[in-house]
Amino acid sequence: MSRLTVSVLLLAATLVPAAKAERCIGIEEAERHIGKVRCVAGVVKNVGESKSGVTFINFCESYAQCPFTAVIFPRDLRHVGDVRQLVGKRVEVEGKLRLYDGRPEIILKRSRQLGGAITKLPPVPKEYDVEKRGRFSAGRYAHPQAARSPGHGGRKPNDAGIPAEEPVEE
Repeated sequence: MSRLTVSVLLLAATLVPAAKAERCIGIEEAERHIGKVRCVAGVVKNVGESKSGVTFINFCESYAQCPFTAVIFPRDLRHVGDVRQLVGKRVEVEGKLRLYDGRPEIILKRSRQLGGAITKLPPVPKEYDVEKRGRFSAGRYAHPQAARSPGHGGRKPNDAGIPAEEPVEE
């Protein structure tokens, strides 16, 4: 290969990430692009989880005052990866902007929707079960046991000294 070809290839490789960063909008601009597929960039302040297992990537300290949030539903978390690693990093989130409770959001379903300071997220730990919020292993399942009614502990109650057989009278 000639020097010129190598130089062009190196220049092209360095310009591609810069081109993506230029086309990303800030979190403050997200509301003006509702219904469109956009790249939104910002620094992740925290990652939270609701009681139902929905994961939120927050770009502000206070969720209530933040103009944009990325959302991951429990069924999609394994396809995205361990997003807890994103805290403090500049992240680019790509997807369709939607309004939820008057606030713009992008729903993440795949790891390829993420870019920026990260190249690839590690997978969610095997013992982390989004339905139980990390308290149980996802690989072990036990069938639920039937409920027992009160007073049926498997033994018959003691009838306070009454013999099981009646005495035979002579």
